[in-house]
Amino acid sequence: MRSWWGHRQDSVYMVDTGDKAAKAKSFGWGIIGSGQIAGQFAADLALAPGAALLANYSRTAANAKRFHENFGTVRAYSDLDAFVADPQIDAVYIATPNSMHLAQALKAIRFGKAILTEKPLAPSHTEASVIEREATRANVFAMEALWTRFLPAVTAAKTKINKGEIGEIRKITAELAYKHPYDPKNRFFSRSLGGGASLDLGIYCVSLAMYFLGQPQKVSGLWYAAPNGVDMSSEIMLHYDDAQAELSCGFDRDGANHFIIEGTTGTIRLDAPFLKAKKLTIYKGFSRQTFFGPLSGPRGTLGRMLDNLPVPGRSFEEYDFEGSGLQFEAIAVMDAIHQGKTNSDVMPIADSISALRAINIVLAQAATQRVIKL
Repeated sequence: MRSWWGHRQDSVYMVDTGDKAAKAKSFGWGIIGSGQIAGQFAADLALAPGAALLANYSRTAANAKRFHENFGTVRAYSDLDAFVADPQIDAVYIATPNSMHLAQALKAIRFGKAILTEKPLAPSHTEASVIEREATRANVFAMEALWTRFLPAVTAAKTKINKGEIGEIRKITAELAYKHPYDPKNRFFSRSLGGGASLDLGIYCVSLAMYFLGQPQKVSGLWYAAPNGVDMSSEIMLHYDDAQAELSCGFDRDGANHFIIEGTTGTIRLDAPFLKAKKLTIYKGFSRQTFFGPLSGPRGTLGRMLDNLPVPGRSFEEYDFEGSGLQFEAIAVMDAIHQGKTNSDVMPIADSISALRAINIVLAQAATQRVIKL
């Protein structure tokens, strides 16, 4: 049975408030999920020209109604089939636990909906490949919501690198770590929900490193287990002929959380927290260790002092933005679909599969033994 909120009008269940404004916009979005990231995406859609937030789905009617009331969707569903059948939805943003991504993505695809699936695209590269295959068969757009790739600061860094402003990339070093007390019921640590530090945090490091360096020739690494066996932290190495990426993530600490790209003639740092970067620090002719210090925690004393002193060859660039920054990926999806594309030039689904494959290679090894402080 269809679950909805609102009243019947012309055989479509809708809410009067905002409906005319929503219809006047050109691109209809639906959101699956009602958690924090779903709310951030809903709020940021207001910053995406032409986007209309038309519908939302939650597993319970109470959550569907609450989300609708908080974010002003036109229709709210607690029946997934009815939601994906809504003819006014052009694209679906999937913001549910990792373990649900595959089934929900495939259902939306089968109803001809474009999909933007919150990272990771799926818990494994094999499941992500299924999404790619089915989207290709249906000729519909599909993309992982690795929103960091679309931020203005990251776009600027990519442009500088493509222009050769720091020479050839030789090394990338990145850390993304936030302390979370161990709780097997929390989604961060839940095996059934696809938890673990690598899929929650490490995916940012791996995906962004591949954005700048391409596909690696080899992947290596190690990981440390939480008491229930999911990864508490991991270290992933991407090996290239003339470069390497040293990447680290974890729930066991608060890390430096910046992303450093070393070239033959300079270095670019995406300042912390790099996953929502708003600032670049650009160095010409200096070594990483002198200015950044170790990445296993906050930068050393020298690095902190130098950040506050005038240094020849160093410059800063600010790339501030409104909201949480999710509007940029939404704009990219709409632009691609309006151009008739089924894949993103910036975040192709093949990159999502490659990043997941790298993570899966490391996690397929036995966990490295150490004492985890909880």
